[in-house]
Amino acid sequence: MTGRWVEFTGAGEPFRLRTAQVRTLLPGEVLVRNRYTTLCGSDLHTFCGVRQEVCPTVLGHEIAGEIVALHPSHSGLDSRGEELVAGSWITWSVFASDPQSKHALQGMPQKGEGLFKYGHAKVEGEEVFHGGLAEYCILKPHTAILLLPDFLPLPVAATLNCAIATVAGAMRLAGNVQGKRVLITGMGLLGITCAAMCKDAGATWVVAADVSDARLKKATGFGADETRLLDGDTPALLSEKADVVFDMSGAADAMEWGIDCLGIGGRAVWAGAVFKGRRLQLDAEKVVRNLLTIQGIHNYNYDDFAYALDFMKRNWNRYPFGEVVEKEFTLEQTQQAFEYAIQHKPLRVGISI
Repeated sequence: MTGRWVEFTGAGEPFRLRTAQVRTLLPGEVLVRNRYTTLCGSDLHTFCGVRQEVCPTVLGHEIAGEIVALHPSHSGLDSRGEELVAGSWITWSVFASDPQSKHALQGMPQKGEGLFKYGHAKVEGEEVFHGGLAEYCILKPHTAILLLPDFLPLPVAATLNCAIATVAGAMRLAGNVQGKRVLITGMGLLGITCAAMCKDAGATWVVAADVSDARLKKATGFGADETRLLDGDTPALLSEKADVVFDMSGAADAMEWGIDCLGIGGRAVWAGAVFKGRRLQLDAEKVVRNLLTIQGIHNYNYDDFAYALDFMKRNWNRYPFGEVVEKEFTLEQTQQAFEYAIQHKPLRVGISI
């Protein structure tokens, strides 16, 4: 059996549509027919050269697909014990790692030994189908798989295993937000999802902050009670201090301002800084005297992944998640899809495969 895949060879180089043989499954592996991929911010950073990636590669890790075959040694069950068969529609973790390694046992499988990340691996020999911009993906052993409900639209399902699960991880670190005031900086998909998750979890007041007025308008539809435009001048502090601040932007100015907005005993959770930026300037005395906590989250663990799916089952049509993918392309139109995403900055662009 052969399949098509889109080759990425480096920033500034055109994508190329290739065809390759789909290799035989090894023990514990699952063959998936990719059905939908959304372009994540990290894909765009790689395309632009802001982020370096091994090449050649197959980009794309926000994926939903249909099982074609399972190796006989596979348990035939998803992470929750649901039966998996050919034809099952699934999402899967963006990584696979040794479940018995130190970090995995500490609840950080995304940093476990033998780490493999979909959409970030080099194409070598028969190892081709390991990303979202291809017709197939071979899932490695120890990949967390979750069965998708029939009612969840594919464009929504595709975002689960990266953006939505990452926010779920940030929520875990933040602790119980019920009855609390929350500030979120950065209103991309991470930020608007965070607003919705906070409201779903009972937050009293959610403030959304961004440099884009258009993004802030979207945020109100996802649960934001108040918006702040960060227009380049030093923004005023909130009228009331926040209990929790999430940064989903990765912008140094936003993270510094967020710390200034925290009240005594407040907690900051940073998820956006996944690219190089300037060093932060923080008032250490303020952090100490105000008993502040700062934590970072990169990717997520398996509980976060399950939480993300449960959240979306309840809320995909309560909030306008169906509008997150603002334009759709085919696999043959990958070049146009990336160029559109860079030029127009939609929350997400979708690739229907």
